[in-house]
Amino acid sequence: MSLWTLHGNGYSVAPGEIVRPEERLAWPVTIGIGAQHVIAMFGATFLVPLITGFPPTTTLLFSGIGTLLFLVITKNRMPSYLGSSFAFIAPITASTQADSMGAALGGVLVTGLLLALLGLLVTRVGTAWISALMPPVVMGTIVALIGLNLVPTTYEDNFSKAPVTAVVTLLAVILCTALFKGLLGRVSVLVGVIVGYLFAVARGEVVFDAVAAAPWIGLPEFHHPTLNLGLLPIFLPVILVLLAENVGHVTSVGLMTGKNLDHMVGRTLTADGLATALSATFGGSPTTTYGENIGVMSATRVYSTAAYWVAGIVAILLSMSPKVGAAIFTIPPGVLGGVTFVLYGLIAIVGFRMWVDGKVDFSRPKNQITAGVGLAIAIANLEWNLGGFSFTGIALGTVAALLIYHGMTWIGRFTGTDDRPSPIQGG
Repeated sequence: MSLWTLHGNGYSVAPGEIVRPEERLAWPVTIGIGAQHVIAMFGATFLVPLITGFPPTTTLLFSGIGTLLFLVITKNRMPSYLGSSFAFIAPITASTQADSMGAALGGVLVTGLLLALLGLLVTRVGTAWISALMPPVVMGTIVALIGLNLVPTTYEDNFSKAPVTAVVTLLAVILCTALFKGLLGRVSVLVGVIVGYLFAVARGEVVFDAVAAAPWIGLPEFHHPTLNLGLLPIFLPVILVLLAENVGHVTSVGLMTGKNLDHMVGRTLTADGLATALSATFGGSPTTTYGENIGVMSATRVYSTAAYWVAGIVAILLSMSPKVGAAIFTIPPGVLGGVTFVLYGLIAIVGFRMWVDGKVDFSRPKNQITAGVGLAIAIANLEWNLGGFSFTGIALGTVAALLIYHGMTWIGRFTGTDDRPSPIQGG
């Protein structure tokens, strides 16, 4: 029995129609669309190992393997590419600086396993409790504070070291997004990296010695995790972000294909968690579902999981070139600074969009204070050491958002003041 049925004549999609996950186009067309998915994920997936110091070819290998694992666990029904997760950058950076890469990998491994267990729980009990625990104001705040927490670090480590190159890269991303539609507009970050890189080469900011010395074919560089219990708390808030990302992905695919896919949330969480844990076991970056690839599906109207099998296999083949990894590591700080300014800002905007889509009423005090305090803690990057555990801005901001919202809700219901007007008024 075939895994996919052929859509129409296999070479075209009629107006108003889509290619569903269980369908495929002819293999030459499917391979071409799979290649588009590789291009769409490429820039963002490689930025995480560049920023964190993880080996890029190892990341690419396990993003491909993770994608294939995801397709198997979701029974070939949920189209998605698992690229590198930006939600982990802050705890990985903090763990590497405080201990080692192994300790950071250990935190990623534990987080992945916990996410997989959460997926099993969701499969058993459903998703209603997620909305109760994290209403839009809380979920949006948690996502936004991660992006805002990262901006000062990338400014100090990247942008400030080559501000002219960073600005050129930033402008290239903005102009590509503004001028082009379709696939080229959707890979504007990758275009920005290319333009910024060429500019940096012209300014003598790129050294190619490592590229010349690296072989064309070879296995990726493997590392293994170690466990530092004191660093685990800074990873825990990431679980909530991954939960939001996976729910958002399932909802988006459901809307675009006209199907209610809520029953797939548990499987996507389990698949993403296991892919993350597997990647961390060998030194790769953590994974998550990718909005870039949703953009490709929206543009092509092809939601076939066959294209993602192609993308995963292509990623695995590309990972077998150490020269590719060495070339990626030549990307200088200025280029990274320019693109991460955009990406971290966009992470924050995703959180703000959750507020808009969830129709969050910011005239209510508990919503104002939940968001305001959570964001302020993350931007200030407050740190609290307790019993050998270190809680930093993202962890503290997440806990604050949850406690403030639910605490004020309980107090408001108990005292009858939950709907009183805000003491803070604009104008």
